[in-house]
Amino acid sequence: MSTPEEASAAYRRYLSAVMLHGHASARACDLGGTDLYALNILDLAGAMTPGELSARTGLTTGPTTRLIDRLEQAGYVRRVPSPDDRRKVIVEPVAAPAELDRVMAPARKRIGEIVGGYTDEQRAVLFDYFERAARAFREAADDLRG
Repeated sequence: MSTPEEASAAYRRYLSAVMLHGHASARACDLGGTDLYALNILDLAGAMTPGELSARTGLTTGPTTRLIDRLEQAGYVRRVPSPDDRRKVIVEPVAAPAELDRVMAPARKRIGEIVGGYTDEQRAVLFDYFERAARAFREAADDLRG
């Protein structure tokens, strides 16, 4: 079993590798890292207001507006009036970068092979961890933002 220090270092290497791959994938699709991150948020959560996107990305309103402008100009999102309040705008995902699946395929294949090597019980623990850790990170980020 690893020491807490070794476990921490291994986990930090993992997080760094995930972030590095995300940035490399974004660049390969002619996007910024934050742009790809925002598209992922929209893909997972669906359409939302610019304010909600701002909160989920951690960006202030000015950079969020420029982010939406870039994504709209590239054809990945569109702004539509809110059905509840015509004064509000909703940002809807309309397309993914054409190259994204190709760019992500090698990592997805490798990760799929790793996950496929685990038993059903081990995979259940892994996915339970992913869900719980994601929630913990979101809550910690909310705490940091006040």
